[in-house]
Amino acid sequence: MSPIVVAVALVLIVVVEVVVVVVVVVVVVVVVVVVVVVVEVVVVVVVVVVVVEVVVVVEVVVLVVVVVVVVVVVVVVVSSSSGGRSRSSRSSSIVVVVEVVVVVVVVVVVVVVVVVVVVVVVVVVVVVVVVVVVVVVVVVVGVVVVVVVVVVVVVVVVVVVVVAVVVVVVVVVVLVVVVIVVVVVVVVVVVVTVVVVVVVVAVVLVTVVVVVVVVVEEEVVVVVVVVVVEVVVGVIVVGIVDVVVTVAAAVVVVVEY
Repeated sequence: MSPIVVAVALVLIVVVEVVVVVVVVVVVVVVVVVVVVVVEVVVVVVVVVVVVEVVVVVEVVVLVVVVVVVVVVVVVVVSSSSGGRSRSSRSSSIVVVVEVVVVVVVVVVVVVVVVVVVVVVVVVVVVVVVVVVVVVVVVVVGVVVVVVVVVVVVVVVVVVVVVAVVVVVVVVVVLVVVVIVVVVVVVVVVVVTVVVVVVVVAVVLVTVVVVVVVVVEEEVVVVVVVVVVEVVVGVIVVGIVDVVVTVAAAVVVVVEY
């Protein structure tokens, strides 16, 4: 596997780890914040309800006490103003009135206390249910988000790995094609060079034959000049052809790569 593919895979693994950690941290923070806020709301609601109910109880008790006092005063005044009744009769009437008032006060206080307890219990139950529902929803949403993120990241990693493998295969195929092209170009260069050399040798041989013929005719100087010119021209031609073919081969290799 190419070093580039390995580096990309490592970077993707690090990105996956960072994303998962960030999502988990965010979910935990959201859950904690929601729980804290809901608990604070519960405490505030309970305190408010208790305070309100206590105030109501106090008001009811004060009102009942005031009523009792007023009734007692009225009974005493009425009993004192009626001169025909005995002291014992007046005392009995006062006792009966006080007993009735006390019973009424006790009943009112008991009813108010029961109502307060019931209201507080209902409020606490409702708030607890709301807290549980909110926490469950937040946890479920957090889990779903984490699962979705992990699935998406895994899919991305798989796709990248598959693409990397395909790229590696394509690169290998391209390299094989390039190697084949290089071999073909080298063979062509060698063949062309051999052909040029054969042609030059043939020209030199023809020139030597001409030299021999001319030597017979005693024109040695002209023949030597012709031989030198032929050899030099042959070497120059071979060099030019070799350079041109080599440059062409290099260009083909670069383009194919």
